Amino acid sequence: MLDKTIPYFNIVMRRMGRKPVPHISLPSGYSYIYYKNGLEKDWAEIVTSVGEFDSIQSALDYFNENYMLDPKEVERRTLFIQTDQKEKVATITSWWNYTGVQRTLALEWVAVKPEYQGLSLGKAIVFQGVRRMIEIEGDRDIYLHTQTWSYRAIGIYLLAGFEFMKKDTFGNYINEFDRALPYLETKMSRYLCERIT
Repeated sequence: MLDKTIPYFNIVMRRMGRKPVPHISLPSGYSYIYYKNGLEKDWAEIVTSVGEFDSIQSALDYFNENYMLDPKEVERRTLFIQTDQKEKVATITSWWNYTGVQRTLALEWVAVKPEYQGLSLGKAIVFQGVRRMIEIEGDRDIYLHTQTWSYRAIGIYLLAGFEFMKKDTFGNYINEFDRALPYLETKMSRYLCERIT
């Protein structure tokens, strides 16, 4: 769940290629499934449940406008975790952005429904999303955009091998690391803060 009690600042992270990818097993009763036609509503429900969108419809609009231009790629790159009852409870997309003319690999829209948080599903889907990106693209640098509101997820990104970009960025994202840092230091554990500075 996003913590909107603190100011919003953009954060850019990068995972250098050729780092080992941590492994974590899914808890009993959960499995991975890739996107297939019709699961866009599940995606919209998950990302809306954590506060990324104000409504399921606005999330669906985003999905259709940004991903469905290339449905075959969405099928390869958008991952869910589902329960044994087939409820989709977490998602990640191993996508790309353009930085000028350069195609930049990026993890996008990491989310776990609030009632399923605390089960290590966030770690599992991030680690699996990194693995999927490497399978598709080779072991190259991967970027992600996050924000101060997602400081809980940042700990997972650090475990997955991502590091803070203090100045650089990708795509059209603004990097506000200097402004974000005081809030990260306040909200995150001492161990993680030592990895920031």
